[in-house]
Amino acid sequence: MTPEEVSSKSNHTAVRSVPFLKWAGGKRWFAERYIDMVPARFERYIEPFLGSGAVFFALRPRAAILSDLNRELISCYEVIRRHPRDVQRHLQLHHADHSQTHYYRMRAERPSSALENAVRFLYLNRTCWNGLYRVNRKNEFNVPIGTKTSVMLPTDDFVTTSEILANAKLLHQDFEATLDEALEGDFVFVDPPYTVKHNLNGFVKYNDKIFSWSDQIRLRNAVERAAMRGAYVLVTNANHESIRELYDGLGHHEVISRASVLSGNPAHRAPTEELTIRTWL
Repeated sequence: MTPEEVSSKSNHTAVRSVPFLKWAGGKRWFAERYIDMVPARFERYIEPFLGSGAVFFALRPRAAILSDLNRELISCYEVIRRHPRDVQRHLQLHHADHSQTHYYRMRAERPSSALENAVRFLYLNRTCWNGLYRVNRKNEFNVPIGTKTSVMLPTDDFVTTSEILANAKLLHQDFEATLDEALEGDFVFVDPPYTVKHNLNGFVKYNDKIFSWSDQIRLRNAVERAAMRGAYVLVTNANHESIRELYDGLGHHEVISRASVLSGNPAHRAPTEELTIRTWL
């Protein structure tokens, strides 16, 4: 299905908007290659693991519920929605000052205002290693500087981003509470941390809070409840035996491919497979 076909058949627009954040495990590749997996029509868009919101920005739905357990992430979205021009102005100052010294000085700072904190979050996200979000036991961001030197990007349009977010409910809460808001006709895109039963995939270390196997079970049960209420739920997860067994009997399973971007060496970024679970036909 082409973007034009999506637009003509659904109640969301197909004009793409690039996410303003980089995010480990982000779904830009999914939005570019697999957007035809989205239902043609739905009432609200719901995403309980927001991250960079790549699918949300690709769809630009008319109504949405967006949530994440990362308070700084949600606060950044809220500030951009309220003060897009101020965010751009402050980020331009970081662009002019960017250096290794500036990066580590900003990493150590704790701004007092919501605006300054959101811009700091965005600046660190764009200049740290691979867009990784990681904090230590003191809740201090501790990712080293990356190789990117551009803080302002050609795709930046914070005013448009603010307009896209205007009709979205932004929530700092657990995924289960968000999934339990899904009703008949809603579309829920679920992209959790890829923890597997024996934690063999190594992804859990990229999350500031461990997403345990018991969380995966809790997620599966919440997905089933939402599907029983009539919501369209699309889950992406690791293509691992334990995940396939966990979702056995629930929805349609399909394996899709992606390129890994977490390796420090581009030569090691080989294509990998992910599992999707779709609860509607």
